[in-house]
Amino acid sequence: MSPGTVVLDIGKTNAKLTLIDADGHTLAEVRTPNTVRNLGPYPHHDTERLWAWMLGQLRELSQRAHIRAIVPVTHGATAALVDDAGLVLPVLDYEHVPGDAADASRYAGLRPVFADSGSPALPAGLNLGRQLDWLAARFPAEFARAKHVLMYPQYWAWRLCGVAASEVTSLGCHTDLWRPAVGRFSSLVERLGWEPLFPPRRDAWARLGVLRPELTADTGLPADCEVVCGIHDSNASLLRHLLTLKQSGPCTVLSTGTWLIAAALGSATKPLVEAQDMLANCDVFGEAVPCMRFMGGREFGALAGERPAPFTAADVERLIGQQTMALPCFAETGGPFAGQAGRVAGPMPQSDAERAALATLYVVLMTDHCLQALGASGRVVVEGAFTVNPWFGPLLAGLADGRDVAVSDDGSGTTCGAWLLAAWGREAAPAPAPVAAWCPPGWLAYRDLWRQQAGAQ
Repeated sequence: MSPGTVVLDIGKTNAKLTLIDADGHTLAEVRTPNTVRNLGPYPHHDTERLWAWMLGQLRELSQRAHIRAIVPVTHGATAALVDDAGLVLPVLDYEHVPGDAADASRYAGLRPVFADSGSPALPAGLNLGRQLDWLAARFPAEFARAKHVLMYPQYWAWRLCGVAASEVTSLGCHTDLWRPAVGRFSSLVERLGWEPLFPPRRDAWARLGVLRPELTADTGLPADCEVVCGIHDSNASLLRHLLTLKQSGPCTVLSTGTWLIAAALGSATKPLVEAQDMLANCDVFGEAVPCMRFMGGREFGALAGERPAPFTAADVERLIGQQTMALPCFAETGGPFAGQAGRVAGPMPQSDAERAALATLYVVLMTDHCLQALGASGRVVVEGAFTVNPWFGPLLAGLADGRDVAVSDDGSGTTCGAWLLAAWGREAAPAPAPVAAWCPPGWLAYRDLWRQQAGAQ
């Protein structure tokens, strides 16, 4: 059999396994919902169901290729507390509010300032430090048993190979735990004495070790199958563009999925504003990357429904002409308009097609707002879930003269980035050519009115 790599990609909504050949081509892909269990002490990720599903799928994939490496990629704001036997507490869901108002107030007095951490104060458990602080206070005996705090990609790596590691893209993802400018743990970690809980830092592309023997016996994977340290999912989407930055010039990568994250590589010209859900994420080399984000996939689904209908240019032009617009926001957490209640202004959409068209107009306008707020220049590259929406890139390009928007040929930028970790040193493929811009009649005036009514700065 030919050699292959498996990418384990755990997003907030779905988890998937992708088998990739030595040339970077996808051979097989399977997925499952990433469910949250509301039983027990608090809402938590169903790690055991994911584990059983993954092992079952690996048994199948082992028949397709000689799998030489497994690369874990996951969403951010998530960590696992483990001892030698496994989890000491369930893996907390970051959409759960940890504690009450008193807990929040106490934590606010502990967290580092934005200028030091690049991590804005976020709702619920989106600041990982708040989760850890609450778990330590609420479950002191279990917290004291923990040998390691593992960021979520490295938790899966540890289960696969038994080697504990930390990695900077997850440490530096709005956690309050990291100081990007100096590459060290934050004052919060130092003050609470947590640093010994974090295992040694390893590069995202580091090979941590081979698969545990009992797993090779269970799955049929080869004994020399290695486990790569792994990476935060949005940083995986960023990776191939980061590797070609010197040749391609400044660009902004849009990592799209449950969250839409605009990462400005060498192009941001405006200071980060904490209240706008801007932040400094750490790239795979530990460098700070100016970012801005909102829950694009979640909000699109709220407007378009679970099964978005196809729509036409006429649907888009009709909504623009009658000035039907969705005004932020339609998610409970995050984004530059957090706390505002979403609403539809103008005549309501009359069909499933119009609802999907309206959702597309909304996420395009929100993305355009993020690019403007960051002062991002250069080309824009769309990665991830929105690459399958044929209207997103052209409409975004149509909002600014000379804005080149390229839509990735990889529907999941995380898959390509994770494969590059396993094939470290291999030259990344350049982004595809820009799409043709589309500026329907009245589109720029519609954008200006949307900004005014949304309260965009």
